[in-house]
Amino acid sequence: MARTHFAAIAVLTSLLSVVVAGQLRPMPAAGLPGDLFGLGIASRIRTDRNSTAKASTDFGQLVKSAPEAVFHAATPADIAALIRFSASSAAPFPVAPRGEGHSWRGQALAPGGVVVDMSSLGRGHRAPRINVSPAGAEPFVDAGGEQLWIDVLRATLQHGLAPRVWTDYLWLTVGGTLSNAGIGGQAFRHGPQIANVHELDVVTGTGEMVTCSRDVNSDLFFAALGGLGQFGVITRARTRLEPAPKRVRWVRLAYSDAATFTKDQEFLISNRTGEARFEFDYVEGQVQLNRSLVEGPKSTPFFSGADLTRLARLAFRTGSAAIYYIEAAMYYTEDTAISVDKKMTALLDRLSFEPGFVFSKDVTFVQFLDRVREEERVLRSAGVWEVPHPWLNLFVPRSRILDFDNGVFKALLKDANPAGIILMYPMNKDVWDDRMTAMTPTTNDDVFYAVSMLWSALSMDDVPQLERGNKAVLDFCDQEGIGCKQYLPHYTSQDGWQQHFGAKWSKIAELKARYDPQALLSPGQRIFSKPVEASGSASA
Repeated sequence: MARTHFAAIAVLTSLLSVVVAGQLRPMPAAGLPGDLFGLGIASRIRTDRNSTAKASTDFGQLVKSAPEAVFHAATPADIAALIRFSASSAAPFPVAPRGEGHSWRGQALAPGGVVVDMSSLGRGHRAPRINVSPAGAEPFVDAGGEQLWIDVLRATLQHGLAPRVWTDYLWLTVGGTLSNAGIGGQAFRHGPQIANVHELDVVTGTGEMVTCSRDVNSDLFFAALGGLGQFGVITRARTRLEPAPKRVRWVRLAYSDAATFTKDQEFLISNRTGEARFEFDYVEGQVQLNRSLVEGPKSTPFFSGADLTRLARLAFRTGSAAIYYIEAAMYYTEDTAISVDKKMTALLDRLSFEPGFVFSKDVTFVQFLDRVREEERVLRSAGVWEVPHPWLNLFVPRSRILDFDNGVFKALLKDANPAGIILMYPMNKDVWDDRMTAMTPTTNDDVFYAVSMLWSALSMDDVPQLERGNKAVLDFCDQEGIGCKQYLPHYTSQDGWQQHFGAKWSKIAELKARYDPQALLSPGQRIFSKPVEASGSASA
């Protein structure tokens, strides 16, 4: 009896040592090499169903693929050890870093492999891995790849500084946005976030820890920026800073005509010698389809119910298929507050928006940058935040933007009322660095537009319809030779990816063969599904 009791205790103790978080012997996963669980990092590997289920999809909720394990790395060296083990294994397994999982087509997924929970890098430290260097001609911030931009903002503001370019949503990781490009309303002037990075720490697909910049290990630096996670895991980024304003005059200007709307947008982002004091610091734009004005929400965090009623009447009176908004902001401090009204009036006098359709707010700098957080709270309270997001993000050449408007907003989507918003705003191409992996239209246009159709599927039945609509838009662009490029791209074949990268493809394949020859990293997009040679073909 005592022997039986002792045996039961032994079995129970053994089970606990396998499944309890933090024990030295986590349960081995059937699809991973057993030797992995004998490494010093094994205590931070989780194979329980709860952990893997959370890492099986992303914000898009359009693809699902379970990893065998989730790795809670404590340091970048832990990530390097994991990747080195896989790269040298007889049975290499995929590895994907996951920040907030805000990708929409699988960049954060590692089917049959290991998802690296990047947030764990920030734990166990007395302070976040954010270090601000405010002195010198070019102040900068070093931030861990796992850090949220909202926390970077809070840290830099303590020194009266802030990064120059922001995405519209700040609750994303530094490494995540830099792996794509990071665009927003300041990009027309300063380029995307990747154009404002001085230096990176990257763990490559061979497990090497590399510090790189424009001058040191520059191939990896330019590859990783906008590289969709294909060449390495970004564990630190050094980003330039500028003096931060205190407040923001935030306006939306309504238009019923696309040609006038785009003409004014392009005027606002043009480099006008001697007129810099009149420029907006932020320029974006939106398109609101007619049915969404009538049948959509009765108010928003920006527009009141009365505002939306006026806008619906404007659409009816003008017969426009949509109402267009320039969304712009002018930053100011206590020293410049006295002149902001004068500057705003002088600038608005030069624009051709619908008379009387100026909507204005005065908010703090943080309130403006973090404005989408309020919209998130509204959507979460309505249960429509964590739903599928069949997004389509395009860069459209300026020379074809009105053709796009006529074919898409005035035709394909004329009678549609999908849930979500449509962004449409221009950027100057000369502030993008073509050495980086991120793609812009290859036409000769000096300006291109970001057109983002950020749909939310309120039920799973909506997903196929929205996907068909996205395909119709892409087919239209192909048939009409619009020459657009996808941002946050998605393709179902390597041929699609080769067409996307165009003349860059051979260089990208060469860099993949050098920095991730086993094609271990971020396999969810299926850019490289097998080990590659410099030619871009699968190795034997």
